[in-house]
Amino acid sequence: MAALAANPGCARRAILDGAGVNKAALASALGSPSAFGQSQFALTRGNAFEAKVKADGGAELLRLVHEKLDRSAEPPTQARVPDLTATGPQGRTARTALELREAAAHPGAWTLLDHPMLALDVAGSPAFLEPDAVVVHPDGSWTVVEIKSFPLLDGSADPAKVGAAARQAAVYVLALEEVAARLGAEPEGRAGAEGVSAPRPEGSSPVDSSAPAEASPRPSTPGGAPRVRHRILLVCPRDFSNLPAASAVDIRKQRAVTARQLARLTRIEEIADALPEGTCFSPELPAEDLSAAVESVPAAYAPECLSACELAFHCRARSRREGAVTTLGRPARAELGGLTTVEDVLAAARGEAGDPDDPAVAALRRAAALRAEALEAACR
Repeated sequence: MAALAANPGCARRAILDGAGVNKAALASALGSPSAFGQSQFALTRGNAFEAKVKADGGAELLRLVHEKLDRSAEPPTQARVPDLTATGPQGRTARTALELREAAAHPGAWTLLDHPMLALDVAGSPAFLEPDAVVVHPDGSWTVVEIKSFPLLDGSADPAKVGAAARQAAVYVLALEEVAARLGAEPEGRAGAEGVSAPRPEGSSPVDSSAPAEASPRPSTPGGAPRVRHRILLVCPRDFSNLPAASAVDIRKQRAVTARQLARLTRIEEIADALPEGTCFSPELPAEDLSAAVESVPAAYAPECLSACELAFHCRARSRREGAVTTLGRPARAELGGLTTVEDVLAAARGEAGDPDDPAVAALRRAAALRAEALEAACR
């Protein structure tokens, strides 16, 4: 989801995700194995920390939600923790929606959904998502909880890791908003009495463990859609201990950006219709056939892909071979306008090609002249 949202113009990534292709296996079969993955130690440590946070029916987790996000509510001395077991992702998604509806039938109570399953429409195909937890407040509003194993040192954390967690949570919030919209559209009496909130302007995503609790929403209105809070709870180990600490993170900006990027994705059906008949992406295919199948779908490589996509090394090698300026990054690509290859750029700088009235060509020639002057001065 992060890779798709960060690069909505990449048809290759969209079709492979839509077809459910194992991209790590595909990258290995293409001869450019992915560097993605966590160590077994990191996974074990993360799972142990999450279990500690959710122990005793999620008492500590709910205490943190109350402290950081909803101090005006009654303390969560007791909460519903429903069983979300079901067959397959569709069954778990339906069970999650059922329990969210059931929570509306218990106004004034806290509900903790442990690893619920959500579905989000991505380019015409459902993507199944599994947040660490979703908390239903006594006022009927919903909060996404992200549990991470990186530490909060003196109330602050690595901004890059916090940003990644915020983008991840933004996807969960979008999926929850779809569930809330469906519940709000149900006949009165089924969806229950849940709060409706006005849209908020975009904001930043500060991480501050001392941030004040979110203001209490307006009273619930019968038949309204539940309110999905745009401040999520990020739970991490405190300093160098294994004790949980939490911060309220405003993800309105990430949510708005992700929503726009997902809306820009080309529908998977349109991409599939443009493929040659019989195109297959199975890693079991001969290398030549597999490479031809992958290259039949256009990619939009950028250096940022290296941190989000398993096929980034393969696409980078092809981009370099073709001399594409996207290898230099999106800012350089945007500045160079219609000059799409490094060869075109160098030819324009030397005055061998390009329209002199083109601002990009004029800037390149000016830069080349300044470089020549500097080299000449250095040689004197």
